Amino acid sequence: QITTVSGNEFLFQSDIDFLILDWFHAIKNAIDRLPKEQRITSRNLEFKLRRSSSIELLNSLDTESKEPKPEHRKSLIFRLNYSASDTNDRNRVKSRLKKFISRRPSLKTLQEKGLIKDQIFGSHLHLVCEHEKSTVPQFVRLCIKAVERRGLDVDGIYRVSGNLATIQKLRFVVNQEEKLNLDDSQWEDIHVVTGALKMFFRELPEPLFPYCFFEQFVEAIKIQDNATRIKSIRSLVKKLPRPNYDTMKILFEHLKKIAAKESVNLMSTQSLGIVFGPTLLRPEKETGNMAVHMLYQNQIVELMLSEYSKIFGSEED
Repeated sequence: QITTVSGNEFLFQSDIDFLILDWFHAIKNAIDRLPKEQRITSRNLEFKLRRSSSIELLNSLDTESKEPKPEHRKSLIFRLNYSASDTNDRNRVKSRLKKFISRRPSLKTLQEKGLIKDQIFGSHLHLVCEHEKSTVPQFVRLCIKAVERRGLDVDGIYRVSGNLATIQKLRFVVNQEEKLNLDDSQWEDIHVVTGALKMFFRELPEPLFPYCFFEQFVEAIKIQDNATRIKSIRSLVKKLPRPNYDTMKILFEHLKKIAAKESVNLMSTQSLGIVFGPTLLRPEKETGNMAVHMLYQNQIVELMLSEYSKIFGSEED
């Protein structure tokens, strides 16, 4: 995180050490190229660097009493005093970065201390469900309820992007707090909620349609006879693991309600297929057939929305 003397704050995040160093030098070089009269002559320009996965420790440090901090905690927040005339900056930064990274507590240690809780975003679907003792993540249910309360009539719902910074803030809150109120004023833009829901599915290590099913779904959508195609898709859906099936069912039921309001929100089943196709199913390894795969991905989602009752209904249906 960089805080300028004017009070602006910028956050750069990466787990790659040399990339962090490259960013520092790029910023330093940009300052060097400024006209002399625009440079900040004070040596008090400070760069606060922090690793995103240690943010909980940093937040807790901010709220602690101002007692002298132990040396190992001081390593979490350090300051680099910048001077254009200091030729030793590069080595000093490199040394402090190495010291910071080497002293940084492990993820396991932070979790054991309760400073980092089990993540929702970026975790496998079945692990999230096991932790919550359910078959559909609570976050998915909350997002769907919020959208159905105040987003069904919104033009371009799910197609229009929300503010990325606010979406990332919501992502952080979901990962760190057990209780979430999507009716809070900070989440009033419904596109932030839909953006976060799409991000949740996009960041699953294995998509909602598991990798081992991808080719089977593609082959099924290629079937020419519509009745046979629907039957084949239905058969594959029924074979999915329970968390995948239940989450998929509630999501597609929700998207079907979105499509039912097409005359108002302008989101048809085809539009929703384009938005959710690549998000919900993708091959484990991308090949040269990306464009073809994308077409099939969209068609699969579109068909499952159009024929929802036949695919997710009971045998009698």
